[in-house]
Amino acid sequence: MAKAIKLSSVIPAKPKEIYDAWLDGKKHRAMTGGKARASNKVGGSFSAWDGYIKGKNLQLIRNKRIVQSWRSSDFAKDHLDSLLVVTLEEAAKGTKVTVTHSEIPDGGEAGYKEGWKLNYLDPMKKYFSEK
Repeated sequence: MAKAIKLSSVIPAKPKEIYDAWLDGKKHRAMTGGKARASNKVGGSFSAWDGYIKGKNLQLIRNKRIVQSWRSSDFAKDHLDSLLVVTLEEAAKGTKVTVTHSEIPDGGEAGYKEGWKLNYLDPMKKYFSEK
């Protein structure tokens, strides 16, 4: 049975800055350190971390919520895409970013949870605190 993970962090930026960076290839790369291609349109495709991650935008609520189909090159060919929901909520010192990643292949949840922290949330904190 597929698994889900959820983690949050306060990033020192406004929701609009994070939303725009997530959906812009150049800004996404600057924010995470990995080569990215992105779209700010529903149905648009994206890739991140030099093609390790691929998917499509399923729902976009400006400056509040990003829903994407998501798969890594580690997924078995017959495994369906997973679902990624990124919510952005104003917080006292920036934006509370919550990443909910569901439909992860069995056994992958710990690795993906660590990956979201090390490859997204931590670099985002650093990037936006230096801006």
